[in-house]
Amino acid sequence: MINFMYDVLIAPISDFVFMQRAFAACFASSIICPVLGIVLLLKRMSLMGEALSHGILPGIAIAFFIWGVWLPGFTIGGMVAGFLIAGLSLLASQKTRLPQDASFSGFYLFALALGVLLISKAGGAMNVMHLLFGSVLGVDLAILRTIIILSALSLIIVRMIFRPLIYQCFDPLFMQSVGYGGNRYTVIFIGLVVINLVTACQALGTLMALGLMMIPAITARLLCNSLRWTLCVAIISALLSSYIGLIVSYHAELPTGPTIVLVASCLYMAALITTFIRK
Repeated sequence: MINFMYDVLIAPISDFVFMQRAFAACFASSIICPVLGIVLLLKRMSLMGEALSHGILPGIAIAFFIWGVWLPGFTIGGMVAGFLIAGLSLLASQKTRLPQDASFSGFYLFALALGVLLISKAGGAMNVMHLLFGSVLGVDLAILRTIIILSALSLIIVRMIFRPLIYQCFDPLFMQSVGYGGNRYTVIFIGLVVINLVTACQALGTLMALGLMMIPAITARLLCNSLRWTLCVAIISALLSSYIGLIVSYHAELPTGPTIVLVASCLYMAALITTFIRK
């Protein structure tokens, strides 16, 4: 029995380097992404995460035309496009009567269409499905280092701005009265969301990276009342989803990114049923 459990749960990761790299990449993303997802929920900016996940596609495609298949180029292009979409959306919502979600919807649909067209124009060297759904088992050492470094830096920055960022969610007038008003913390936060979507995109794809960011956060929000426990449950949910998804995809020969997000969705459904039973 012990040998069977080892062969099923541990051997796939301990015996293969590509599985170890995939697990390390997912582990790093599972620490920071749910934290960002919780702040998106509290600030009622969930749609912004979706907009940014699609908004980076044109930047990656343009970077391919300029530099070819080069990881730093993809990162730079995705970040520039993400910041541009976020900036234009915020500007449109501030200068017009459009609500924030409407301006984000318009820009992210434009970015998605443009990105798919540019990627299709690139031909066989770039694949739309690969960028949307990723290939976590294909993570090499360079991608892994990028994900770990940027995830660690993001975690440090989030820790530094977390308190005023959360206060802004619940009492923006108080933050203005003590001199912490304005959008500077929101701008920094949006920058972190863009950076982590781009880095996670290298392994999980844009859609799957968003799933790892939002679904564990939603699950934790259903189950917990305090912010501290919400953060803990979200991170644990993301880590469990990553590990179980990797193991299931290995044994069942399924695409890893979608499997991870499907496991996270199952945990969300279980939390939803638990909430229904409680009421």
